[in-house]
Amino acid sequence: MTGAFLAGGAVGLGLLLLALALRPPRPQLARRLAAFDAARRGGNGHWPGAPDPHDGEIRWRLGRWLAKVCAEQGWEFPSLRANLSLASMSFEVYLATKVLLGLLGLLLGPALAVLLGAAGVQLPVVIPIWLGLLLGLAFFFLPDLEVKQRADKRRRDFRHAIGSFLDLVAMNLAGGRGVPEALMTASDAGTGWAFWRIRDALASARITGQTPWQTLGALGEETRITELRDLSAALSLVAEDGAKVRESLVARAASLRSRELSDLTGQAGERSQSMLVAQLLMCAGFLLFLVFPVVGLLLGS
Repeated sequence: MTGAFLAGGAVGLGLLLLALALRPPRPQLARRLAAFDAARRGGNGHWPGAPDPHDGEIRWRLGRWLAKVCAEQGWEFPSLRANLSLASMSFEVYLATKVLLGLLGLLLGPALAVLLGAAGVQLPVVIPIWLGLLLGLAFFFLPDLEVKQRADKRRRDFRHAIGSFLDLVAMNLAGGRGVPEALMTASDAGTGWAFWRIRDALASARITGQTPWQTLGALGEETRITELRDLSAALSLVAEDGAKVRESLVARAASLRSRELSDLTGQAGERSQSMLVAQLLMCAGFLLFLVFPVVGLLLGS
């Protein structure tokens, strides 16, 4: 009976695939436009580049196909793209890694069951299936955790660099430079990943003909960093209304440093609390080690 059901399901699936191949469904206009944009700009919303040789050809092709499917469906994931931009990871590699890790976890449960069976340990069929599903789900969300941790660390470093960048811009403005020259000189004076992103954005502004504050605002939108968007708005006021911004930049830098100091103080307090809990657990274990022989003697008597 089971074989008949499986054979009937296979025949029905084959007929369905044959019908879809002979008369495929007509895609909607929105999906056609999204597919055209994905093919023109790349699945991640940017111009397509050459595959990274360290990522592997198979993973790159899989990621490109998955990104194209997401673009055709209209799934944009703005928050995820901002974290990927900060983590220096492409959207295609991220999608391919999630799928491949999920498949690995899904196959790991039955593989462990096979190894245990070869060792003489027999398990019910349900346990390897559920174990594979749980491992596949856990492995599928591992890249999200890694990307979020890297993006949070990069975002903190970026905010720290913006405070120094604002001080440098204010110093250049006080020296008589204009706003574009002050921004470019301040970005050239700094080192590190954050200054490199700012310098790259300002260099692209020269090529594309945009204003420096527009590119800084676009960088803030891309990375979800509010301080860059505020800086872009403040500099646009200078260009449009001739507002004095040097004192405002100094105040913003001081505010960023005070906020960073309060965050560091809070993190130090949390770590102190964790160390206190660890010490209490060690004391409790030591007391239990001392009391256990006495309790054993009393119960034995």
